Amino acid sequence: MKKLLLAAALSAPLLSGCIVAVSDDGVETGWGKNYNGESWQYQQKENRKTISKLDLGADYNQVLEQLPTPDFTELVRKEEGVYKVIYIATNSKHSDGKVTKDECTPLVFKNEKLIGFGQSALLQIL
Repeated sequence: MKKLLLAAALSAPLLSGCIVAVSDDGVETGWGKNYNGESWQYQQKENRKTISKLDLGADYNQVLEQLPTPDFTELVRKEEGVYKVIYIATNSKHSDGKVTKDECTPLVFKNEKLIGFGQSALLQIL
């Protein structure tokens, strides 16, 4: 019994390693990769490109189809309409796996239509 425990204890470090998951579509994920197998830096660069091509007046659902799931979402009703603000990661400062609002670009919608993005657009509705 002691030999079995000793063998198990000595072999444990050899059996540990990086965990890699494979999704239903066969795409590997692991350290520094998202569910599409892309680095977070690449994904955020793509997010910036997509946001820069958006047109004012774009429909909320059409915009969501072009971007990943928002990192944060806010909703408020004012006299002039309903405002939605979604935050998309575009400028992470650390590869710690945590996204904060200051690492995101806000997209501002009024009554389901895009009225602007960035801090200046957000400040106009506050």
